[in-house]
Amino acid sequence: MDSFGPGGFRVSGVWMPGSLLIVSDVASPWPVRSLSEATPDALYPVFAAGAREVEFLLLGTGAANALPPRELRQMLQKAGLGLEYMDTPGASRMYNVLTSEGRRLACGLIAI
Repeated sequence: MDSFGPGGFRVSGVWMPGSLLIVSDVASPWPVRSLSEATPDALYPVFAAGAREVEFLLLGTGAANALPPRELRQMLQKAGLGLEYMDTPGASRMYNVLTSEGRRLACGLIAI
């Protein structure tokens, strides 16, 4: 991830408007605009990758840190996937640190 700004993210030099989901180092548009929309269905690619590909989900919750929906937390736990969450600016920065350490993570970033 190169940078983030109002309404999107720059990944490998390409501006991607809107929210972003990164699974297996592949960034894709993510139709989630608020934390309440971060449902298990919205994170299907993370669950499909499974615990062999993903240790945990790093979730950027928007402009402020907030607790993700209970249903999502429970589904991640059942799937054996961890969850770390923080505001989107912090998660954007943390993603680069964690991937440089070789961590296997998925990242959902809600655009602000």
